[in-house]
Order: sequence, then structure tokens, then C-alpha cells
Amino acid sequence: VQLQASGGGLVQAGGSLRLSCKAPRMILSVFNTKDLAWYRQTPGKERELVASINSDRITNYADSVKGRFTISRNNGERRVYLQMNSLKPEDTGVYYCHAGALDSNDEKWGQGTQVTVSS
Repeated sequence: VQLQASGGGLVQAGGSLRLSCKAPRMILSVFNTKDLAWYRQTPGKERELVASINSDRITNYADSVKGRFTISRNNGERRVYLQMNSLKPEDTGVYYCHAGALDSNDEKWGQGTQVTVSS
């Protein structure tokens, strides 16, 4: 596994979780140039982009999470984070971190971490 995700769990609606993803084997200079993102997969739906951050730290969010989620990166630690506040049951799913251009030869995926929000 190139990327290692953690931080998922079970939380009540309105609660918060912080996801973390690290790339321990990626050369630092390479990591610094990578676009990083979090996707989520829910049953019956296609994998969707939740948030992304590029090498200039420009961020992008799905409309459904704007104002509630914050993506950030720590290049020195080769990590990307997703702070999730005001969680809703519809945020339930498996969250995957991603590095690189989507569908490119050098893209990397994490193993997924389960987030469950109870009502």
C-alpha cells in the first residue's frame, strides 16, 4: 500500500472526525508536487471526490461538504488530512486518500477507512 489512511470510525450526527493519510515511501520532493485528494465510496454510488488540495495548497470541495470539511497537507510529514465537522448520516462511507493525477500511471490510493455517522 503506497498510502496509509487512518482516522475513520463511528460518530453521531453533528460530531467530528479527522482523517489522516501518509505516504511513507514517497520521496519528499515528489510528494510536494502531488495533487492530493479524498474520495468516498457509498453503497450503490460511484466513488466521488470529497476534497482536493494541490501543490500550491489551492483547495476544492464537493458542494455537499463545503463549510464542514477542511483538507490540509503537511509536506514535511508527507501527510494529507481531512477534518470533518458537523457530520451527517449521508457522509457515511469508505474514504480513500489519493495522490497524483486521477487515472494516471503514477496515481496512488490508500486502502480506505470507514466513516459511519449515526443519526
